[in-house]
Amino acid sequence: MTAPVPVASAAAQPVASDRVWTIPNLLSFFRLAGVPLFVYLLLGPEADGWAIAILMVAGVTDWADGKLARMLNQSSRLGALLDPAADRLYILATLIAFVIRDVVPIWVVAVILGRDVLVGFSLLVLRRYGYQALQVNYVGKAATFNLLYAFPLLLLAVGTSGVAPFVAPLAYAFTAWGGVLYVLSGIAYVRQVFEIAAADSSHPMS
Repeated sequence: MTAPVPVASAAAQPVASDRVWTIPNLLSFFRLAGVPLFVYLLLGPEADGWAIAILMVAGVTDWADGKLARMLNQSSRLGALLDPAADRLYILATLIAFVIRDVVPIWVVAVILGRDVLVGFSLLVLRRYGYQALQVNYVGKAATFNLLYAFPLLLLAVGTSGVAPFVAPLAYAFTAWGGVLYVLSGIAYVRQVFEIAAADSSHPMS
């Protein structure tokens, strides 16, 4: 959403309110509700076409909730948590389903999951110093978009349709770009957290 900011202002910007029932939050709830259905379609009937449709809707609502929050002045603390949580759930659920169906190797899931565990640990450190989550930066958002584009393309690439040979290179390219950017955004997040912690430690409260 926004580019990485200097450490002095790296903490999340104040959000508008504690409101729950806003249009952006409803879109995020809707996106979260699609996760179990998406997993069922992938692993149950293997209805890849419908699964791709859900991914497309998730991508549109991911863009729309942030846009509407700014346009309608409906930013909220809950929304700041729901938006990245929905993104991560879709990514993790998709990767696990893809491993079960032999679409991607297990090490891909290990890398992505390891990144999220590291970011989660750094968030605990951040809160120890009295800060909330940092702003989502362009690298992290670009990583999410790349992965969400990659997933439906991967489904098409392993399918039996005539487009599979043509889609495969693009699918693997988006997967590689998204994976690298996802890891880099995690490293940047952890670096910012520990710079904040180091700065606070060097200026103890009197």
